[in-house]
Amino acid sequence: MSLAFVFPGQGSQAVGMGQALAEAYPVARHTLEEVDDALGQKLSRLMLAGPEEELRLTANAQPALMAVSMAVVRVLESEGNLRLTDKAAFVAGHSLGEYSALAAAGSLQVADAARLLRRRGQAMQEAVPVGEGAMAALLGLDLELAQAIAAEAVQALAAEAAGVQVCATANDNAPGQVVISGHSAAVERACEIAKAKGAKRAVLLPVSAPFHCSLMAPAADAMAEALAAVTVVQPEIPLIANVTASHLSDPDEIRRKLVEQVTGMVRWRESVAYMAAQGVETVIELGAGKVLTGLNKRIDRALSAQGVETPQEVEAALARL
Repeated sequence: MSLAFVFPGQGSQAVGMGQALAEAYPVARHTLEEVDDALGQKLSRLMLAGPEEELRLTANAQPALMAVSMAVVRVLESEGNLRLTDKAAFVAGHSLGEYSALAAAGSLQVADAARLLRRRGQAMQEAVPVGEGAMAALLGLDLELAQAIAAEAVQALAAEAAGVQVCATANDNAPGQVVISGHSAAVERACEIAKAKGAKRAVLLPVSAPFHCSLMAPAADAMAEALAAVTVVQPEIPLIANVTASHLSDPDEIRRKLVEQVTGMVRWRESVAYMAAQGVETVIELGAGKVLTGLNKRIDRALSAQGVETPQEVEAALARL
């Protein structure tokens, strides 16, 4: 049985995430404290008690989600007396989850990943004034009938809507679920066009910035500088990169793709399909929520997909490992 481990992105956060794990396992609590120390902030207190609007802030949500994912990794390793890097063919993460994947694969130190994600969140928020950018999910647009050209279909739609503004495909998440990003007016126009062309739904998302489009260029520059100052080593498990949907191992190439990812499309549907084509049969999501588990089942129904966040889910995962 070939395994892959995947790690969630922003939107999976919730007040209380990681609490049951930290109460049950000292290694999980220590992992959250390690992130607190790296940031010089009691982020774990915010994760466990809120308020939700503060946890949702990009600069908090990104390192917080990585902290929970790494707590799960360390609990599985300590309770199972194993190394996850011996169990998986690939790791992958959705957007910020790529940093969690790299930490799990030994390519980044947890403290470095926390500081990078704090900087990433700040830079993304600063890149576009609040209110000028937007993101929207387009559901059912041409994707059931033509999955292979899902991204291209929405890119054409976005180009039609954009005019002189920015409107681009941000996430190709699963058959029938694509997210666009850009200037607010352009994204709103794209939603209207999508409805006219038969989309089941076109929904503006409650986000504070237009991620994964060219408006994030200042944030990409900031991350290039931040990544240049951090040690990145070859991961013990190949990473499936968001922007290429293929595997990477070279540290310099990983740095470049992490920078490109800030403005580039998250090719999640293709990434999961690539892993399946390489023989992966089981995909285990480590961290908060079950967003990727749901997407992965839609991408390839033959895949066995499960999420791990709670002590009960740890026990179930260890039985499979």
